[in-house]
Amino acid sequence: MTMKMVTLRIDEHTVEVPAGTRVVDAAKKVGVDIPVFCYHPKLESVGMCRMCLVEIGRPVVDRASGKVVLEADGSPKIQMAPKLETACTTPVSDGMLVVTTSEKVAAARREVVEFILTSHPLDCPICDKGGECPLQNLTMAYGSGTSRFIFDEKMRSAKHVPLGELIYLDRERCIQCGRCVRFQHEVVDDPVLDFYQRGRALEIITRSEPGFDSVFSGNTTDICPVGALTTADFRFGARPWEMKPAASICAQCPVGCNIVYDVRREAKSSGKPVIKRVMPRQNESVNEVWICDKGRFVHHYNESAERLTQPLMRVDGELTPVSWQQALETAAAKLKEAGKGLVTLAGGRLSNEDLFNLRELTRAQGGTTLLHTHMGGGEWTRQLGLNQGSNLGSLGNGDAIVVIASDLHQEAPLWWLRVKQAAQRGATLIVLNARPTRLDAYAAHALRYQPGEAAQAVAGLMGNHKTPAAFQTAREALAGAANLVVFFGSDGLGLTGTRALAQTCADLLMQSGHYGRPNNGLVGVWQHSNDQGAWEMGYAPAADLVGSLKKAKVALLAAADPVGDEPALAKALAGADFVIVQEMFLTASAEKADLVLPVAAIPEREGSLTSGERRAQRFYPAVPAPDGVRPDYTIAAQLGQRLGLELEGRAAGLVFLRLAQSEPAFAGLSYQALSTAEEQWPIVGRRDLYFGGTTYDNNQGMGTHLQPVLKAGERPAAVAAALDTELMDAGDNLLVLPHTRLFDQGSLVRFSRLLVERVATAELRLNPATAKHFGLAEGVAASLNLNGADASVIVRMDDALPPGAAWLPRRVGVPLWAPAAAQVKVMERD
Repeated sequence: MTMKMVTLRIDEHTVEVPAGTRVVDAAKKVGVDIPVFCYHPKLESVGMCRMCLVEIGRPVVDRASGKVVLEADGSPKIQMAPKLETACTTPVSDGMLVVTTSEKVAAARREVVEFILTSHPLDCPICDKGGECPLQNLTMAYGSGTSRFIFDEKMRSAKHVPLGELIYLDRERCIQCGRCVRFQHEVVDDPVLDFYQRGRALEIITRSEPGFDSVFSGNTTDICPVGALTTADFRFGARPWEMKPAASICAQCPVGCNIVYDVRREAKSSGKPVIKRVMPRQNESVNEVWICDKGRFVHHYNESAERLTQPLMRVDGELTPVSWQQALETAAAKLKEAGKGLVTLAGGRLSNEDLFNLRELTRAQGGTTLLHTHMGGGEWTRQLGLNQGSNLGSLGNGDAIVVIASDLHQEAPLWWLRVKQAAQRGATLIVLNARPTRLDAYAAHALRYQPGEAAQAVAGLMGNHKTPAAFQTAREALAGAANLVVFFGSDGLGLTGTRALAQTCADLLMQSGHYGRPNNGLVGVWQHSNDQGAWEMGYAPAADLVGSLKKAKVALLAAADPVGDEPALAKALAGADFVIVQEMFLTASAEKADLVLPVAAIPEREGSLTSGERRAQRFYPAVPAPDGVRPDYTIAAQLGQRLGLELEGRAAGLVFLRLAQSEPAFAGLSYQALSTAEEQWPIVGRRDLYFGGTTYDNNQGMGTHLQPVLKAGERPAAVAAALDTELMDAGDNLLVLPHTRLFDQGSLVRFSRLLVERVATAELRLNPATAKHFGLAEGVAASLNLNGADASVIVRMDDALPPGAAWLPRRVGVPLWAPAAAQVKVMERD
């Protein structure tokens, strides 16, 4: 459908924009900045602040003929409106004339600023927003040097109001623009903020318990046009002009949000640069201008005193500090001796460069590379994943999205947000899960299946499995979809179940022909940020990790903590002749190692990550690495040099070039290609703080999709049949199913000073009927014997869960990665 375009004149500029565009946005297109407070390009227009008042004229139309009246020179006759109009609510029209620089407009702006300042504190020298504050800038431009109002009538309000443990409100600074309230209601559907009282007594309150209960809360501080909302870790922490921005990629989930680390030198760090805050960086194809609270507040691990900074070697049964030379020579000798007995277990937190060098090192010895994950199916996302030109933001009417076995709100919040928005634009959303999720509210079809029957549910969408009538209706909705994206996860499933699910999802896409072209394909909701990159390079999880570790002559663990994740693997790891661990902290696996090598964190180095959408993106160093640590790719290269291999370890960019030459999926890519940026809409930037907030514009690269493995119509390579069905019959025991929580007890989250109150605990959720069967009650402490280990849990009732099973979060101190049968009993009180 051809979009109708409208031509208008703004001051001395002629601009053509789509019909329906607001005047304030049209002006932005030609570089005319109309000041706003309440307006934000991602929010609905409300016209509350009146700062955007402009003069608007429209062509005079003859009523009799319906034609535009012309002047003597042939130009349309323009009739100016008698009153100023709000540019944020007024849509453009053909022939419109907008005047933004007249004395009438300037006078209105002076009056609005004067009115706002009647009760606004003049505390710019100590305000957190000073230096990036729209009100401060506009006061300099339009504010008066004196006030006509009586000082004693000034409203005084609370200065330090905790809306929650993460966000603080200064009610005196608040100008009641409503951006924060509208963001929570309109954008992320967490209506936990609201207005209270009326008139000059109006104030912002939180209506949730705990306060400001939203995983997107930090974004309100970015869009707040004054210093009313501040984060707990940045409040009175630094001034904007003191900090230097460093572009990076969030490594907390597979979305790959674009971020900026704001850093500065501090006395308490002996003059070394430290991270002061994490800010979103615009990428309309990935995270738009938002990030979740995990990505914003988890960075404190980087400064932890528990960081490893020196190699450790086991001597007389104890891990003892040694030099890098001794550590590398010992490791190289053991690798050479191991030969084919080398097993490299890598985690998805590693960069593409780390994974490539580790793979080359392992292959040279004839060893085996494994991916440490509870999810399978990457062999299918590699072949049927999204291709160049794909953008969830372009999906809408006529398209379809399937989300199966995934709670996106907890596993990948920005994907949840973008899928929700696609459904609101008209895309047909089909959600399949064994339990309710927050995405159900936006689904055209929210379908349930019995625990363990996720693959059968997808087969039902193809008509290959007997399913209820609701599946038939959903199948018909998919049949006419122009584009189809399928997200599959691991909610209630383990390695075996997810691999079978991915294979069935692949069958759905191939049967319908939705692959090999933009906006069509399969997306895995992985545990880590670069699991997809690992799959692209041939890493895969072991069907029998216990057996693989037991047989290893040398087990090389990089960004993987199998013992911490599953204590039963401690015995398996003990079976390896020699264990090398590359880690930032002394994890449970590192404590069992014979050699521990300290590594640099992502903010301390450069590299690239591949998101679940198969988009490779570059990150840059923000702060210097502690003395004594090295990037994983450098360690692998230095080991390789001692074994006669020519691995690149001098710079990540050089490693990436070798990767691009070796892997067809990365062919033609380089750091230069990943660093390419283009103009985006809305146009945000720190030069114009009042339009898009303090979000950073993107000049450092928007990334690019990997090369397609298949084109439309080509058939994928044969993949081994899925493994045996996972345990779903627990007999007389309780069937416990795993699910993922955003704030788990992972090795990085636990170091955050702010997320302590939000970290998930071992809560066993089950239907009241199931609880009654096992003699459990709400809130009681129970003991689980699970996978050979005892664990304590708190019982929680949930009527929405299906009977016969219980749900328990992963990574909360309980060894649960796949469905398991558990003996359960109520713990006796002391």
